[in-house]
Amino acid sequence: MDVIIQSTLKTLEKSKILLNHLNDTSFSNASVAPYHSSIGTHMRHILDFYDCIFNLNFEGCIDLTARSRNRIVENACCSAETYLNSIIDKLNNFDSAMTDSVLVTDDLGLGKVKMTYSYGALFSQANSHTIHHYAIINYILEGLNISIGDSDFGYNPTTPKQTSLS
Repeated sequence: MDVIIQSTLKTLEKSKILLNHLNDTSFSNASVAPYHSSIGTHMRHILDFYDCIFNLNFEGCIDLTARSRNRIVENACCSAETYLNSIIDKLNNFDSAMTDSVLVTDDLGLGKVKMTYSYGALFSQANSHTIHHYAIINYILEGLNISIGDSDFGYNPTTPKQTSLS
């Protein structure tokens, strides 16, 4: 298995840890200022991004703007876990080379644009995107006074660790 897929799977395993520490009420709680988004909306968004990668459109293009946005996933831990497991299965069975090219549609702020990516670049972007949203989720967890017991959750692997001063 490719190292990029392995890294992605390792990152997504943190979603399982997260889901195991939450109930539907905390998962869908949007009370934390300033953005009032829920952990569930971020999880759904993360998983939608991966789902897009596995759904080539009629042109053979990956459209990152064509997300499913299933509200049930945002509000129910069991639905999010089912969606997560489907993404993990697809990653485990992904058989294209990371150097293979694919046409990707995205909106970078000025409308949709098509770009050529390698699958490796696309999965690397998805992995970084996931970690970015984990950081936001970590902020929400703090606001809800919930600990999931993972001190690395929401931190990029390249983030320097703080050393304690004795």
